Amino acid sequence: MDRKIRLLKDWARESSNIVFFGGAGVSTESGIPDFRSTDGIYHQQYDYPPEEILSHTFFLRNPGEFFRFYRAKMLCLDAKPNAAHRKLAQWEQEGKLKAIVTQNIDGLHQAAGSKKVFELHGSVLRNTCMRCGRFYDAQSILRSEGVPHCDCGGIIKPDVVLYEEGLDQRTLQGAVDVIADADMLIVGGTSLAVYPAAGLVDFYTGNRLVLINRDETPLDGRADLVLHGKIGEIMAQL
Repeated sequence: MDRKIRLLKDWARESSNIVFFGGAGVSTESGIPDFRSTDGIYHQQYDYPPEEILSHTFFLRNPGEFFRFYRAKMLCLDAKPNAAHRKLAQWEQEGKLKAIVTQNIDGLHQAAGSKKVFELHGSVLRNTCMRCGRFYDAQSILRSEGVPHCDCGGIIKPDVVLYEEGLDQRTLQGAVDVIADADMLIVGGTSLAVYPAAGLVDFYTGNRLVLINRDETPLDGRADLVLHGKIGEIMAQL
């Protein structure tokens, strides 16, 4: 591992257009549960499967149950950025990292100071009335009871991409563009199992594809450097 850390450190020092593409594993060290690991949300027991609860159809059909789950499992507003978030923000300030592409909805990259962040799956920090479009912050949702309603009577929907919903095309295209232009792509904390997000790696054509994840991924064989472990602990050594 020490040899791999040294190589990653050398590559980062030599690069001037790093892009980071991350998933739930980036935030687990901040206390936010992931989905697909053995102790993740998808392996816990609920009245409905989490994949069903987090679908557009379920949200419309049973918003009360949706928000009960959402407040309990998705709103982790006390979480703080960890070493991975902080290192990426530092690289951006130094002009080395050009963008972050994230599947996370927690806003921790911005909390650490990162500016150019493509949030593929939206953010819990933004909530909008489905009737009038009024904005509400995450604390408003957390403090509400039952189904949160706007003053106009409309239901307030979190700006997160649910199952059955498409990704924002401008965000997706922006992510494609920065990945295609990167001289180094670091993929961290993601199982690379969720599409179309996982397919973004295909747009990278360079020779410094780095994968950092606790477990193996389907793309380990394609990567130029693979490190298995907690991403915060690894990034803290750079």
